[in-house]
Amino acid sequence: MNWTDERVELLKKLWADGLSASQIATQLGGVSRNAVIGKVHRLKLSARGRTSSTQPRAKKAPATTGVAKAPSRPTRTVTATVGATALAAQFDAEPVVRQVMRPPANVVVPISRKLALIELNERTCKWPNGDPLSEEFSFCGNEAGESGPYCGYHSKVAYQPVSERRRAR
Repeated sequence: MNWTDERVELLKKLWADGLSASQIATQLGGVSRNAVIGKVHRLKLSARGRTSSTQPRAKKAPATTGVAKAPSRPTRTVTATVGATALAAQFDAEPVVRQVMRPPANVVVPISRKLALIELNERTCKWPNGDPLSEEFSFCGNEAGESGPYCGYHSKVAYQPVSERRRAR
C-alpha cells in the first residue's frame, strides 16, 4: 500500500477528528492499525488528550423548522503537544523508592598486594582490581581462607547472606 497525498490528507483529517488508529485503518482500507500509528508518528502529528467523564455536553439548538437536526457531537478536551507524541506512554504510578544498603562504617579495607595472574596460588585472594585490559590490572593477593577464593573482606562483598537479600527487596 502506498501513502498517496490524498490518503495522507485523509489520515490527517481523521486523526484530527479524533478517530482511533483502528477506525482510520478501516476507513482507509488496505492498511493496518500499526501502519496508521507508524505514519502518524512519522508525520509528527500531535497526540490527542483523553476525554474526561465530567466534560461539558454540547447544547442542542432548538429546532425552528420541521427538519430534524442530527445530534451534535459532545465537545472534547484536547491537549496541544509538540512533536511525535502519538505513542508516548503516560504513567500514573509513583516511582519505586529503593533502599540502598550501606556497609558498616567500621569495616577496614585491606591494602591490596597487587599480584599478577601468574603469582596467584590456592591461598591468595583472587579479587580483581581494575580493568582487565589495562596495564595496571591486578588481583588482591591477600591471604584467602580455606572457605573460598577471596580474603575475609572480599568474601563479605561477594557473598551476601540470604536474609539481607530478602530484606533488600
